[in-house]
Parts: sequence; C-alpha cells; structure tokens
Amino acid sequence: MRAGKRPAATAARRVNAHHRPWLLTDEERETYRQMSQSSRMAKLAAIRGEGKNPLHEVNVPRLDPAILMPQLPQHGLRSLSLFSGGGGLDLGFERAGFHHVASWDVLEQTALTLKRNRPDWEVHGGPDGDVTKVRWRALRGMADVVHGGPPCQPFSVAGRQRGPMDERDMFPAFVQAVLGIQPLAFVAENVAALGWPKFRSYLNEMVLDPLTPNYRIAQIELRAEEFGVPQQRRRLVFVGFRRKRRVIQWQPPLPTHSTLLHAHANGHLPRCRGARWALGLTDTGYDALAPTIRSSLTGPRHTTSILSSVSSRSAWQRLEIWPNGVAPTREQARAFVAENGHFRLSVPDVGLLQGFPENWAFAGAVYMSLGQIGNAVPPPLAYSVASSVAEALL
Repeated sequence: MRAGKRPAATAARRVNAHHRPWLLTDEERETYRQMSQSSRMAKLAAIRGEGKNPLHEVNVPRLDPAILMPQLPQHGLRSLSLFSGGGGLDLGFERAGFHHVASWDVLEQTALTLKRNRPDWEVHGGPDGDVTKVRWRALRGMADVVHGGPPCQPFSVAGRQRGPMDERDMFPAFVQAVLGIQPLAFVAENVAALGWPKFRSYLNEMVLDPLTPNYRIAQIELRAEEFGVPQQRRRLVFVGFRRKRRVIQWQPPLPTHSTLLHAHANGHLPRCRGARWALGLTDTGYDALAPTIRSSLTGPRHTTSILSSVSSRSAWQRLEIWPNGVAPTREQARAFVAENGHFRLSVPDVGLLQGFPENWAFAGAVYMSLGQIGNAVPPPLAYSVASSVAEALL
C-alpha cells in the first residue's frame, strides 16, 4: 500500500461493533503505534523508578465539589436509581436530602463502586442489575422519585447515533420501570443530541407518548459549568410529575455559577473556575474549562485516555494537561512524566473535573474507573435537579 493511502481493511481492525476508528494514513497510524509503545516503555520505567525526573509536584486540588452541593436535611422523599453507573445521580440525590432505596446497573464494577462508597445501600449489579429482568410492579409504592441516565451512546456522536437500532438503547426499559413503579416524579437524563430533530420521532414515540397519559413532562438542557463543574458538558434532562400542580410548582434549577459564555447575563454569580485552578496547578497565564471527558467504555481496547475527539486535543494542549495515559494515583501520575512535559492526570483528578468529591472512590482498573466517571452525571448538576424536584413535591 503506497504512503498516504487510507487503509482499506479498517473493518478488519474493529473489535467492537460500535467502535468507529479515526481515519488515519499509514504514516499517522505508525506514528501513533510508536507513541503508544514508547509510552508503555516509559510507564514501565517509571514504575521501576528509572523514569525521567518528575516535572510537577503532587497537586493539591483547590476545588472541593462537595461545597457545590451542601448536604440538605432528610425530608422523607425516597429515590430509586436505574443505570446508576459511577453514582453521579445517586450522590446528587443523596446530598439533596433523598433517602436512597436501591440502585441497578448491569456492570459489576459500578455496583462495587457504589457499595464501596455507601456500604448500607441496596445495590444490584451484574446480571442482578439488568433492569429488563425486574418486575417493577412489585416495587410500587417504595419510591417517590425514579431517576436514571439510560446509556447515551445510541444518541451521541461518538456512539454513531444509531438510536433505536442500537441494542444499548435502554430508554424503553426506563419507561417500563416508571410505569411499573408509578413514582410521584421521575428524572431522566441523556446527551443533548437526543433533543435534536433527528431523534424527535423516537423521543415522542418511545419516551414521551407512553409516559404523558400519567405524567406531565418538562424538558430542559443544562450545562455542568453553570453549576461550578470545571468542564464543558451539556445534558438533556426530562422531569415528569404525576400531578399537574406539581409540574406547575416546579422551577427548573437556575445556574449557580457564571461562565464566559453567559458572564453578562449572570454577572452576580461567582464565575466557574478553570481546570488548572480546580486541580491546584501552577498559574501558566491561561486557564479554561476542561473539554468534555470521554464517556464511553466501548472501543477496540481498554483505554486510559479521556480524549473525546481530535478537536479537543488542542484544548488540552493549551491547558498544558495530558489527557492520555491517566494514572491510578497522583503520585504515580507525577512519576510518569508525559512526553511533552504537560501535567499528567490521575483518576482522582478526572473525578474532580466531573464534579465528584475527593472521597468518592471508583472500583476497577483505570479504564473502568474512567468509564464510570465519563458516563456519570456530574453530581453538582444532579444535585441541582434533585433539589428542584424535592421543592416541588414537598
């Protein structure tokens, strides 16, 4: 194959049916292969204590996400979690004063994460966490609010936007759970792309139409940075109430922080700080929100990169933060010097950029921890929604 020609056997390289590889020339692919091999050798040298001299001190974060969601008193409302993942919605609802009933997620590692952080919670994981196998009518009367974020890959750009043709589409299962349990309210969230015209028919037929006979539903788009999370992330949120007067009383959560985009409209609010400030890094004269963190566990291999797109690479470069080869701990990140000298992230750092408090630990290997973080709803955003729902119900 001559130099520069696009590889013809791309399909043969695919390991996961949902993976869409970047279009690379042979030279580009070889460059990335060599970079990967070099990085692996450098990592092994760092583990042996034979790597380059560290360039950065172990960072001490300035941002404490718990401050963005002060613990509210228990008010008696009960919440039940579906597609719980790393616990973004679960934690947000807990901080907003809800009593946690139970969580379901089909991944064993996410269940371990929840149990590790909240040993007293009822958590269903693995085969027991398959929401399509549960008789929800048996749980009627046990929860006031059902919340969940069905897998976003069927509607995200990175997930190829196959919608209902994607077997990962679990919105119908969420709808069946709500209809079976019949809570006072429900909260569902997904990527903003679900609200695009491309999915309007699907949204009406599979989500809204089955629920509207029993629920009055509001649809809003929220930005994580407007709630103090130092990352660009948009989420589409559906809030449904069984009683009409409740949805009339409900007030969508208002931003708690201003951003550069809405600085004039929200001038009275504190500004959402950038990623470098949040992580406690030195002042380089430039700071900004982190790009959207990679939010998929699918792909040809287990990756420790949070790079969500080719275009976001330049944003990370300007921040002088290395988004690849995330390390398990801050100490290991410091020892494993990035090739370009930029700051290497650790799992706790990525969790912080997603709005998780320092004491929220993720179970599993690094790639699994990153998958849980990237798939999670930022807890401060979840907290704002949960607080608004509680105010309408009480």
